[in-house]
Amino acid sequence: MKLLMARCGGRTFFGAADERGVLDVRSVWPEGPASVLAALEGGPLCHEMLKELLRGEAARIPFSEVTLLSPLPRPPKLIGLAVNYVEHHKEFHRGHSLPADPKARTTPRPFLMPSTCVLGPGETVPWPGFSRQIDYEVELAAVIGARCKDLTPETARACVAGYTVANDVSARSVTHAEGREKRPKDDFFDWLHGKWADGFCPLGPWVATADEVGDPRDLRLELWVGPEKRQDETTAAMIFDVYELVAFCSRLMTLEPGDVIATGTPSGVGFPQGKLLEPGSVVRCRIEKVGELVNTMGPAPDDYYTPLR
Repeated sequence: MKLLMARCGGRTFFGAADERGVLDVRSVWPEGPASVLAALEGGPLCHEMLKELLRGEAARIPFSEVTLLSPLPRPPKLIGLAVNYVEHHKEFHRGHSLPADPKARTTPRPFLMPSTCVLGPGETVPWPGFSRQIDYEVELAAVIGARCKDLTPETARACVAGYTVANDVSARSVTHAEGREKRPKDDFFDWLHGKWADGFCPLGPWVATADEVGDPRDLRLELWVGPEKRQDETTAAMIFDVYELVAFCSRLMTLEPGDVIATGTPSGVGFPQGKLLEPGSVVRCRIEKVGELVNTMGPAPDDYYTPLR
């Protein structure tokens, strides 16, 4: 089952979908949830009711007649993961190597992003006024379905409601560094600032429920810029798998329904190849059993933010 937000005929609605099309949930369940977030907050009983509705014969709207929106336009929390694939670490020549067994010798590196990073399928990614170098990163995003804390990888499985596709768009440089006196940790904060721009985390096209996706630990991720495939890997190459990441994050903070955890990107990003995004670049992300997400980079600004100019 796919949980989604859509627009059709000038109105926005919450839908549940299968191969037969999109069911406008409120048209057959007037007191039902009006959003993906509300459906997640409804828990297992809501999930089962939606599955039952899809088994019925209620009229569907063809996918061709709806415009899909981000399923979670303002998630309660949006969490990213830095360097969760060994080959992605290697392609940046960071000046240090991972240990031979990073899973046994290191821990995950989650970071928070503002919910204003979220963008919907088909939308244009705004080019921020603080960076000239914009990159792409396809990522499997886990969507939390229950309030949870202090999980183990085994108990985390029951708290993942489903999955969506994320493009962790990244600014590889910041113009506010120009003319700045060097201080410790500048590089870290510049990297972090590069994750925060409006629209820098497109999510979609829907939330594919966990029971539909099955085991998330060997799904193929692919990304194209225009006709050129740039990334191609499976989640089996992750250092920490989905359940381990959810469990680790739950030790740092309480997770809630609708929280999104983007689980890191494989190698093949643009910066090491000298193939950064350009205005008008079309980025297509696809994850096996989850879906496909397409966005276009907007125009670069005429002037950049340089406070020390």
